Amino acid sequence: MSKKIISTDKAPQAVGPYSQAVVLEKLNLIFVSGQIALTPGSKELIRGGIVEETKQVLENLKNILEEAGSALEKVVKTTVFLRSMDDFGLMNETYNQYFKSNFPARSTVQVPALPKGARVEIEAIAYRE
Repeated sequence: MSKKIISTDKAPQAVGPYSQAVVLEKLNLIFVSGQIALTPGSKELIRGGIVEETKQVLENLKNILEEAGSALEKVVKTTVFLRSMDDFGLMNETYNQYFKSNFPARSTVQVPALPKGARVEIEAIAYRE
C-alpha cells in the first residue's frame, strides 16, 4: 500500500523527525500528527491561554487536512493531550466551535508535559473522498 506525505506552509513544520500528515492512498485515510499551538513559519508557541492555543491547534489541523484533500468535517477520531484537566472545559468549548455536529470519536488524556511547554496537542484521523 502506498502512502503520501503531506506538508504545507499553512501549518508549522514538524519539530522532529515526523510528517505533518500521512495519507494511505488506497484507503483515503489521513493520519495527522499531533499539533501544538505553533504559528505557521514559526517555531514559537503562541501567547495566551488554553483558548488561544486550542484555536491555533485546530487551525493547523484544518490547514493540513485541506492540503491532503480533506476537511474538519471528515475527521473520524481525535486524541487530545492536555497538560492539565483544569483546561478541559475551555478546550472543549473551543473545540466545539470547530466541530459543531457529527462529532468525531475522541479521547482526552492528561500528560505531564508537551513539546515547547504547550498546554494542548491534538492529533486526528480523517478520510477523503
